[in-house]
Amino acid sequence: MDEGLTAWLLDSDPALRWQVQRDLLGAPPEVWQATRAQVATTGFGARLLSHQDPDGQWAGGAYFPAEKPEVEGQPWTATTWSLVTLREWGLDPAALRGTADLLAENARWEYDDLPYWDGEVDCCINAMTVANGLWLGADVRGVVDWLVEHRLPDGGWNCEWVEGSTRSSFHSTLNSLKGLLAHDQATGGTPDTRAARHAGEEYLLERHLLHRRSTGEPVGDWVFACPYPMRWLYTTLNATDYFRQASQLDGTPPDPRAAEAIAHVRSLRRPDGTWAQKGKLPGAVWFDVDVEDGHPSKWLTLHAQRVLNWWDDNT
Repeated sequence: MDEGLTAWLLDSDPALRWQVQRDLLGAPPEVWQATRAQVATTGFGARLLSHQDPDGQWAGGAYFPAEKPEVEGQPWTATTWSLVTLREWGLDPAALRGTADLLAENARWEYDDLPYWDGEVDCCINAMTVANGLWLGADVRGVVDWLVEHRLPDGGWNCEWVEGSTRSSFHSTLNSLKGLLAHDQATGGTPDTRAARHAGEEYLLERHLLHRRSTGEPVGDWVFACPYPMRWLYTTLNATDYFRQASQLDGTPPDPRAAEAIAHVRSLRRPDGTWAQKGKLPGAVWFDVDVEDGHPSKWLTLHAQRVLNWWDDNT
């Protein structure tokens, strides 16, 4: 990267800056680890931590806030999304010491009032619960087993299985895969989790991460969006970033069937080397962490350049 782009990326919150140092600049561990340690005390991480309730939750709810926000769209302020965000920012879980026990005692899912660490019936929510629970030291083995057992015959997952759907969803499959990947990263995995994960990956790769298998048409316009935060939305960047991490864990080269999705990510790079916000998801947040649509995004530039580096260095 040129000096101007590097300086622009480094002029950022610690939650972003440590990842730039480690993954784009190859800084020594003592440099990026010192920056990462600041996430708990400075900037975005400290701000989000300050919104935690005494009972361990955020906004008084497990997946949805206790009080419905006036802002249009899905709210992102409750416990699950707050934990996902802090985890993805690289927060040391020691900053949340005791939270797993508090949530076990106080948090219940909006669906059937089920205990928090037991999960519920939504694949995406359960996958996030697995990743968050492993990070915080909760026992989520039952939710891991649930994810493995609820894979559909075509290879993936669909959160609408409870309504009778038997066809996998790109969104549900990617989010379920993220939960299983977090499990395998943290524990080494089991034959069952690895088999389920590889089957789900194959479901997406058979479709080149983009297309309907039946018609070859793009699965939806949303696949070409490029928002940060990425949330649950399936996009080419979100998917290829998952496959980057899975490839690194498994020690396997990039699958050539991802090439078309990689090409789309590359096509979004602007002449100045940045990626712009595109299709930012609406909904209540504690505070904004990125730019509005059409503006260059440091978060997206980090994620996209990291994916392209992985691809270009290994193909």
